[in-house]
Order: sequence, then C-alpha cells, then structure tokens
Amino acid sequence: MNTIAMKKRLFVVVTLLSLCSTSLFGQSDRWSFGVPNLLKYDKKPFHFGFLIGYNQFDFTIASKPNLAEYDSLMVVNTKPLSGFNLGIVTNVRLGKYFDLRFIPGLAFGDRIVNYNIQYSTGNQLVTEKHAESVYLDLPLMIKFKSSRMMNNIRTYVIAGAQYSLDLISAAKKQSSNPQEIILKLYPNDFQGFAGIGFDFYCTYFKFSTELKMSFGFVNLLKEEDNMYATSVTSLKSKILQISFTFE
Repeated sequence: MNTIAMKKRLFVVVTLLSLCSTSLFGQSDRWSFGVPNLLKYDKKPFHFGFLIGYNQFDFTIASKPNLAEYDSLMVVNTKPLSGFNLGIVTNVRLGKYFDLRFIPGLAFGDRIVNYNIQYSTGNQLVTEKHAESVYLDLPLMIKFKSSRMMNNIRTYVIAGAQYSLDLISAAKKQSSNPQEIILKLYPNDFQGFAGIGFDFYCTYFKFSTELKMSFGFVNLLKEEDNMYATSVTSLKSKILQISFTFE
C-alpha cells in the first residue's frame, strides 16, 4: 500500500473522530463529558449501520519438519500485508448487555509466503508467493457491552464465527506463464474470532472502534506436485482487523 493512500485513509479516520469528539465533548462541563446522547438508542430491538476497516491478512503456517529433501530450501515463513474491509451492520438487541450482530461484507487483502532458498554457490534468494484474496464474509457474533461510562462511552467484547468465500480463489487458476508456479488456495474458509471495542454515542449516531483477531479452522492450501506446495503441510488464515462502525 503506497504512502499517499495511507495518508488519505488516515485523514478520513481523523476527520470522523474529530467530528464525533466534538459531538461528545462539545457540551462538557467540569464533571462529565457532555449530556447523554441517544438515550432511547439502546432500547431499540434493531438498528443498522455500516463498517469500514483496515486489516492485515496473514497465515498460520506449518511446514515439513525436515526440509532437507528439498536440497536448497532452508526456511518457509509468511509476511502479512495490509488491506481493507467494507460491511453492513445488522444489530439485534438480546438484553440490556447483550446484542446479536450480523455484518456481511467484503474483505480485500493479500499475503506472502516466503521460501528461503540457498544455492550451491552460497547465494541466498527469497522467492515470494502472493496469495491475494477478496473474501465475502458472513460473520455472526455475540456482543457483550458494559454500562455507559461518562455518559456517552461504553466498552464491549465480541466473540463469534464466520464463513468466508474467496471470490478470486486461485484453486482452479492457471498461470499465463508456464514457468510460473502459483500457490493455490481453496475458496471456502471458516474462522473463529474475538475482539474488543468502544462505543461512542454522538448527537445523531453511534460511532464505534473495534479490534478483532480471526483464526481459520481450515487448511486452505491445495495439494500440488511442486516444492512450494509439498513443503508446506498447512496454511490457515490469520487476520487482524481494526474497524470503524457508524450506526
């Protein structure tokens, strides 16, 4: 991700936070952070919103314990890359402190598997295999929230599971270059996740920030007869996500 794009996204996030902070604290007195906003909001049985977020796609990798059979292959590891998420929020009130949430969305990201190869000349070369994905995510989660603090802030934790479908899966793709070997992944993934966040009650809407970690249950690697596939026994998704929701 280039520096200009990162600066633009940071500017948007800072602007939104500033607007919400003004709404929260603009009427603050010595003893509180403003008058309570949206007093009837938490009693509604349903509410909706949207999500934007930043993510880092990665893998939990397991390689063969002995790579000696591959001669020059020394180490296999992964490198996370940045991406972003978009989603639509549906929230169902289960009780004073519990909500059921369904946030279908799209997650755009990329990962790299590094193969460290040492040649007979003594030179080392790192071969990178990209695993780009566009996931259609269908997560279902329980949200446990605290009472409001300082009138317009509350903390919460979430836990749940999701099904993800990779819309650009390389499992059936063929490289345009016959000499190039593609690392192929299956499209279907199931993940469990947990996270923590903060709700900020603004004048006209609720703004939330959330940190979530997801771990896949499925080995995504498609078996093929090449060094890059056979040297790895398992590739499972591991995703860090920072989300901003407006409800």
